[in-house]
Amino acid sequence: MVVGWYTLQNRVVFLDRDGVINHKASPHDYIKSVDEFHLLPGVGKAIHLLNQADYKVLIVTNQRGIARGLMTMKTLEGIHCFMRSTLMQFDAYIDGIFVCPHNEGECHCRKPEIGLFIQAEQQFVVDKKHSYMIGDSESDILAGKKYGVATISINGLSFKADHDSINLLDAVQWIMEENQK
Repeated sequence: MVVGWYTLQNRVVFLDRDGVINHKASPHDYIKSVDEFHLLPGVGKAIHLLNQADYKVLIVTNQRGIARGLMTMKTLEGIHCFMRSTLMQFDAYIDGIFVCPHNEGECHCRKPEIGLFIQAEQQFVVDKKHSYMIGDSESDILAGKKYGVATISINGLSFKADHDSINLLDAVQWIMEENQK
């Protein structure tokens, strides 16, 4: 957003979805319906804290199940609508959702590539110096590093992230503490 003669940049927290916001499907499976989508403990509170601190909360998610024909984009949009309505119960909201529906090697948006981040930049001016990528896989962390934001790995799987947390709420509390320094 342009204000006067300068640009107001956004502090952004980019989130992977599966394994960060909701329970992950079994290996080689996908969350394919609203019935399979279950918010992880503390996620509503974590996103609410980010909203209160004026961070933009953006989801960047690989959804290969679409490319494999296991779900449609319309089904995925229904899952995201359900997720948003569930988060509203915590007075929490997501500012944007960016999805890669492709198989590996078919695009430049599938993490660890940064195409989803570039898509986000078309809608939000990102202050990379004060933004973060939180994920539970190596591709999440690599994408965040390539894009130039600080990275936080959750579930104790470091992947050489800038910080490791046990879950999203722990990661957000760490971000809030960093802002106090």
